[in-house]
Amino acid sequence: MTSTPTVKADGTVLTGVSETALMTLCVRANEARRPDGIIDDPMAIRLVDSIDFDFAKFGFTRRQDMALRALGFDTMARRYLAEYPRATVVALAEGLQTSFYRIDARGLGGQFRWLTVDLPPIIELRRKLLPPSDRVTMCAQSALDFSWMDQVDASDGVFITAEGLLMYLQPEEAMGLITECARRFPGGQMMFDLPPAWFAAWARRGMRTSLRYRVPPMPFSLSPSQAAELVNTVPGIRAVHDLPMPAGRGRVFNALLWTMQRLPLFDNVRPVWTLLEFG
Repeated sequence: MTSTPTVKADGTVLTGVSETALMTLCVRANEARRPDGIIDDPMAIRLVDSIDFDFAKFGFTRRQDMALRALGFDTMARRYLAEYPRATVVALAEGLQTSFYRIDARGLGGQFRWLTVDLPPIIELRRKLLPPSDRVTMCAQSALDFSWMDQVDASDGVFITAEGLLMYLQPEEAMGLITECARRFPGGQMMFDLPPAWFAAWARRGMRTSLRYRVPPMPFSLSPSQAAELVNTVPGIRAVHDLPMPAGRGRVFNALLWTMQRLPLFDNVRPVWTLLEFG
């Protein structure tokens, strides 16, 4: 008896910034497949195997940076949920992240809720490929359409993630999003990441990862000191935390990471990982 071949989802429906979700997914899945991988992410592997796409176009994807970023966001979300176990996590421009499944597997009580906000093609892929949960709501719209905020019950706490998002926005868009989140969700928190300041000029033009792929332009950036100033320039922000990256694989890598994160001399050459507390 011949089995019917599984029909994969078409990844080419994602274009522009949305296509970067496929690149970060591939990097994370490759790391999760390693016997010494730093991340346990079976859902990422499942997603890659379920999508028909030429992932080789992205160039070198056997690296640990995207897994480290995912782990960093997981850590801060879990820390918030440990204090507010019934809170809502809002994942802005979530792409093909699998954060809900990783965090839920850590046994936090199963009370927290999740809101994914992303463009319709991404949401369609997520609905098709990821297992449903009655605690996950999906909102098919831009994060810059602030009507998603009306779907958030903030009474039990709100943790907002902007993982790999703000750098692709215009400066006024990024600051507008941060400002509105601070206004609407007092008592909540927001975490975002940005590339190093030195990288900004190059990234604004878009950069090639291979002969066949150019990452979209990244017009927004902040240095660590500029991010720290948000507490003085954005109403509703009561604290700004400059977060360290989690340890990765390799003594040399971790030694360099440790040095960059502790010496101000390297502020312009390290990524910005920022946690905002709203008051």
